[in-house]
Amino acid sequence: RAAKPMRTVVVTGVPYGLLHDEVMADILMIHFQMSKNNGGDVEEVTYPTMNKGVAYVTFEDQEVVESVLKKDEHRLEDKRLSRSYPLKVTHYCENVS
Repeated sequence: RAAKPMRTVVVTGVPYGLLHDEVMADILMIHFQMSKNNGGDVEEVTYPTMNKGVAYVTFEDQEVVESVLKKDEHRLEDKRLSRSYPLKVTHYCENVS
């Protein structure tokens, strides 16, 4: 099994302050588990983080990271959100700006 950073993506553009943090983390987990989003089994969602609108999603398998990153556009959609939000998904790195 690959090291955790290798299985983690950084998600920016998470709508901030709309819902409780636990609810938003749940919505993110659902989004990244869906096959239509090229997702797979999520081990952990880290949200909130020190940066507003940023979350870390760790997958069980590194292959899922690659397929999630290949998807052209991630749109966060949920009935608890008033609209869909474009997300930017990138490889994990220590310092996100």
